Amino acid sequence: MRVVRTIPEMRVVAERLRRRHRTVGLVPTMGALHEGHASLIRTSASRYGATIVTIFVNPLQFGPGEGYRRYPRDLAQDVRRAAANGADVVFVPGAPQMYPAGFQTAVEIGELAARWEGRSRPGHFRGVATVVVKLLDLIQPTHAVFGQKDYQQALVIRRLIQDLNLPVAFQMLPTVREPGGLAMSSRNRSLSVSERRQATVLYRALDHARGRIRSGVRHAPSLIAQMRHMIDAQPAARVDYVAIVDAKTLRPQARLHGRVAILVAACVGRARLIDNLLVEVS
Repeated sequence: MRVVRTIPEMRVVAERLRRRHRTVGLVPTMGALHEGHASLIRTSASRYGATIVTIFVNPLQFGPGEGYRRYPRDLAQDVRRAAANGADVVFVPGAPQMYPAGFQTAVEIGELAARWEGRSRPGHFRGVATVVVKLLDLIQPTHAVFGQKDYQQALVIRRLIQDLNLPVAFQMLPTVREPGGLAMSSRNRSLSVSERRQATVLYRALDHARGRIRSGVRHAPSLIAQMRHMIDAQPAARVDYVAIVDAKTLRPQARLHGRVAILVAACVGRARLIDNLLVEVS
């Protein structure tokens, strides 16, 4: 496996891989790789001729006080994990390369990015969209692989690929969970033993709502209130938002129908965690 650190070298390596293989998968990450990332890399490696993993802690998607400098970084371990799960190349650019002096261009997403994470983290999706477009243009993969855990982010990326007519197929793979249901996340590293136990309430609340929907409940506000009550019962947890929305548009539903996404964001201790489940309403 090859580690690439500069944009010019990455262009050359990516072009060689595209000539050699019919399909090239891209797995963009911010590092601190865990089993969720590993599952994306393994899937890409099993489906496509070559797999490129990017590791870049993107400063543009962090707001003030969101912990850009505290974000966990362990490049040596990340490279080992990427190699062990089938990556052919790991691209590790520095921020000055991605955003050189005088950089002024950004990619804006409309309504899809305005709610939920977009409202709680102004500018977040501008940063996500900008770096993803830069990586897709640089590497030109045939497929780009993302996880469902960041569901709104995945929809934003799928939308920009469609809107900008980018020649890449979008893939979203299921969330990987710890025992107890907690979604795998780099932010889980900052949880204490007690906080990690309390954080499983996010999945329990999602699963409760899913079960109630499957049993015939269609009144979203009552389900949201129940989920909030479950989360608020944990001393370390503070709800940011709970929502039940149309799975394509992310618009909230009062009376549930079609395919819906149940979304939750909450702080547990110092860690801000997000999760979701998708449900077909019969």
